[in-house]
Amino acid sequence: MSAHDPACLFCRIVAGEIPATVVSRDADVLVIRDVNPQAPEHLLVMPTVHYSDVAQFVGFAPPDLVAKLFSVAGQVGREQSASGFRLVVNTGPDGGQTVGHLHIHVLAGRPMAWPPG
Repeated sequence: MSAHDPACLFCRIVAGEIPATVVSRDADVLVIRDVNPQAPEHLLVMPTVHYSDVAQFVGFAPPDLVAKLFSVAGQVGREQSASGFRLVVNTGPDGGQTVGHLHIHVLAGRPMAWPPG
């Protein structure tokens, strides 16, 4: 973990170097709209500090930050849909992770099929 990775797309968004549609932000967590939405509502919830994936995050982040990130994701999901939403955390290439900065996808606004992949 490092505070900022200059090669990381999401770190550059957090730093304001790349524009994004910000839904909410505080010192610890940033919520943005996904540029390639997979549902009518598709938001990304991420820590403002760089963690490469959920395995690194859960193992090394302060427990209060882990709780806060998932709490914000749940709150955002409830705000997007009263009838349900899905949280997705892709980890590693086989898990579908394309940006090496932990982020939670919040998908809402349509029924979600199972299995997802």
